[in-house]
Amino acid sequence: MNWIKKLFKGKSKLEILTDKYDSLMEEAYRLSKVNRTKSDEKTFEANEVLVEIKELEEELYNKDRNL
Repeated sequence: MNWIKKLFKGKSKLEILTDKYDSLMEEAYRLSKVNRTKSDEKTFEANEVLVEIKELEEELYNKDRNL
């Protein structure tokens, strides 16, 4: 029954950002074997997403503590 809820529930912003981060890091790794400059650009993008993730986690943590 739980899988049905997951099927219809949309992803949270945190899950979306985490997926984006993982995807960028995988692409950076793949590019590191071919084009180091492009790999560095993807790693930079991934780090920007990581900063967003940390800010969101902190915001959610503070929101939960205030309740």
